[in-house]
This record gives sequence, C-alpha cells and structure tokens, in this order.
Amino acid sequence: MNSLQNRRKVILMENERILSKNARLVEVLLFLENEPLDIERICKMTSLKVDEALAALKELSEHYFNSFHGLELISSDDEWQFSPCKDLNEDLRKAYGKKVDKRLSKAAMETLSIVAYSQPITRREIDNIRGVVSDTIVRLLRERDYIKVIGRKDVPGHPCLYGTTRKFLFEFGLESISDLPKMTEIDRERFENNET
Repeated sequence: MNSLQNRRKVILMENERILSKNARLVEVLLFLENEPLDIERICKMTSLKVDEALAALKELSEHYFNSFHGLELISSDDEWQFSPCKDLNEDLRKAYGKKVDKRLSKAAMETLSIVAYSQPITRREIDNIRGVVSDTIVRLLRERDYIKVIGRKDVPGHPCLYGTTRKFLFEFGLESISDLPKMTEIDRERFENNET
C-alpha cells in the first residue's frame, strides 16, 4: 500500500466514513444491478447471510444519510435501491421531470393515472372511465412495464385486474401508491361514477 493510499485510509477512518467490506459489496451490487433488489437476491448474489446483508444495508443507509450524498438508500415492498435525495427533486426536475411525459401520449398518461388511482381495475372499467376503448393503450403500458396483471376479477369471464409496477413508482419518484397526489373532489366523483 503506497503512502497516498495510507493517508486516504487514515483520513477516512478519522471521519468515520469507511464502510465495511460487506456494505461496500452490497453498494456495488445495487449500483451494477440498477434495479430494486430484495434481501433474498442480495444474499444469493453476495453469499452473505440474511443478518449480514441487513446489517450492510443499515450501514449503507446511515452512511449515505450522514454524509449528505446526492443519493439515498430506500426500501419499498422489501426491496432496496438507490434513489436521488428528495431535497434535490426540484433541481433535477428540469432535466428529468418530464422523462415519462416525453415517452407517453396524453391518452397513455390518462390511462396510467386511472390504473394508478383505481387499482385493481379491469380494462372494461378503464374504458368506462375514459369513454373509449383502451385495448391498445393498455397493451402499450404493459409492454413498457408501467402496469401489470395483478389478478382476475371474480365475475363471469374472469377479466384481468391491472395495477402499477415498481417501474411506475420509480419513474414517478414514489415510494408507494399512497404517495400519489390526492384527487380533487370532481375527479373522485368522475372515477366513482364511471367505475361500473
């Protein structure tokens, strides 16, 4: 180890910012995979035991929080991933805030909103709310992994029930569906009146 490496190690230790090998391993894994990972997959890919992986995740989370990084470690549905810190959202909005809008038409965004607020929902229920047939748009949203089949409705024909995906939450900066903006009373009445 050369003198520069020694000096760097001393500085890091003095600032108590050095990460354990397990935490560094999990950090790199989350970076390389670039998608949310559950604890089972983290253990399988690193050969860590569950308690070791959880300790590494806790260490990483505290490290990123205490060191004022641009990223934070978040957990949603028992899956872990890095995400931009919320206090930077306004600064990032100009460059990334319209990322989804550019790729989806107004009709697709409308359909995605209906699924997000009404899930689980059938295609026919989506059609009733929109007032037009939505087959093509539902297929597009499934292909782009914004919505998925989450079950079947217990009625004749057993139509598919749709819900949003993790990709939807990630691209819209949400940790869960409960983080969606509240609907106005007018919007709520429109949804309720058409969900038949």
